[in-house]
Amino acid sequence: QLQLVESGGGLVQPGGSLRLSCSVSEYSVGYSGIGWFRQAPGKELEAVSCIDVNDQTTYYADSVKGRFTISRDNAKKLVFLQMNSLKPEDTAIYYCTLEPCTYYTGGHYSRAGKPYWGQGTQVTVSS
Repeated sequence: QLQLVESGGGLVQPGGSLRLSCSVSEYSVGYSGIGWFRQAPGKELEAVSCIDVNDQTTYYADSVKGRFTISRDNAKKLVFLQMNSLKPEDTAIYYCTLEPCTYYTGGHYSRAGKPYWGQGTQVTVSS
């Protein structure tokens, strides 16, 4: 059964760093992208970053460009999100997903009923 499990969230001061990890149980499932969304309290899901598994192209939201980096470790079935220079507005639950990278620019996202989303990890940026 396909499972995505996020880890690495926590409390960090503004300007600090965190690295999120996502473990994917089945790489045999056909998909073209793997990446991250986030949802802040009272706000809609926001696309953060994606990497195409075929050509390694990446997508970053404007709000995180230059601060966040997505990467993969195929042998260990892991995907990472290195988050630097964190800001209070980065506070959110971060979800790992196998949505294709083309999904990230569509707007009005939903994870309801989708088995290829993780349960999320909380990131809190506060002094």
